[in-house]
Amino acid sequence: MASPVTEIAPATADVVLAHYRKRLSFETDCADVHAAQAAGAADFVLCDVRGTEAYGRAHVPGAISLPVGKMSERRMAEWPAETLFVVYCAGPHCNGTDKAAIRLASLGRKVKVMIGGMTGWADEGYAFEGEGVP
Repeated sequence: MASPVTEIAPATADVVLAHYRKRLSFETDCADVHAAQAAGAADFVLCDVRGTEAYGRAHVPGAISLPVGKMSERRMAEWPAETLFVVYCAGPHCNGTDKAAIRLASLGRKVKVMIGGMTGWADEGYAFEGEGVP
């Protein structure tokens, strides 16, 4: 008799590999963003998609404030077409990154979500910039 874990057979290794490679084409995490910044290799624009007040209180170092409502063709023209935008919001309880990813993709821009957002950044023990704490 199969357990709840094995009652549905696991995917083959090639299917697992394809699945997780595809998943990583949509997202990154706080540790990878931090490592890229620390190495001076941030080849992306990090965007805080929360409101400007929240950004002013605290944000990930190096991030710009770019709420979804400010993502216009005109605004995005400030960056070359091949620019990768990495977006984050408050945390896993927030769908702001999903909305930002949809908006940026609809403008023809490359985008990844930084999973965890502010909550993930804090959980990793990384410092914030701004007037206060998240």
